Amino acid sequence: MATPIDPERPFIPLPDYREYPVEEMKARARGFYEDQRRRRSVRDFSDRPVPREIIADCLRAAGTAPSGANMQPWYFVVVTEPALKRRLREAAEAEEREFYAGRASEEWLEALAPIGTDENKPFLETAPYLIVIFAQRYKLDQDGERSSHYYVQESVGIATGVLIAALHNAGLATLTHTPSPMRFLNQLLDRPVNEKPYMVLVAGYPAEDAQVPNIDKKPLDEIASFR
Repeated sequence: MATPIDPERPFIPLPDYREYPVEEMKARARGFYEDQRRRRSVRDFSDRPVPREIIADCLRAAGTAPSGANMQPWYFVVVTEPALKRRLREAAEAEEREFYAGRASEEWLEALAPIGTDENKPFLETAPYLIVIFAQRYKLDQDGERSSHYYVQESVGIATGVLIAALHNAGLATLTHTPSPMRFLNQLLDRPVNEKPYMVLVAGYPAEDAQVPNIDKKPLDEIASFR
């Protein structure tokens, strides 16, 4: 839906803004950081069910992300059916086998080595939710007429980040999975040609014996500077 929503009232007072005392701001910023630093990409998932409304609210949070000209160029397909998850896994693993067998450069494979990934993706069947994220490269109306979307990759990336943070905040583990190429997802999930697969986000509880790579994040002075 493009902006403005109501052409008769293109601007409204800023709604629901909350300003906090500086000390509370510091505490909230530090608390958010401490919570987010616990987030890890997980490849060992439990098949424990997760209430659908939790996923729905996390998707609603993702939908609040800013986007170019407020075009909101994203679409989320939530896959839960076992048969469909199996088909998705089979298609993804077929692409991954070709990736690891020849598409990937030696430099890329060396970079992946500490993560411990390979062509086997059992989590695509085990986890209760696969959220397939599509980027709408342009808009198609009911008559097939095209109109532009702007900053699509940036907008979808921001929404995906919000979704990952929301799922973590709810107490779920996630994994970003990007088989390459991903065009099979359009056919498998019956999505239109204007949508490009962006990512498969795996979500659920971690397995009780889940392990993650022993890696860390860069410190602040390596990722930011104040000028």
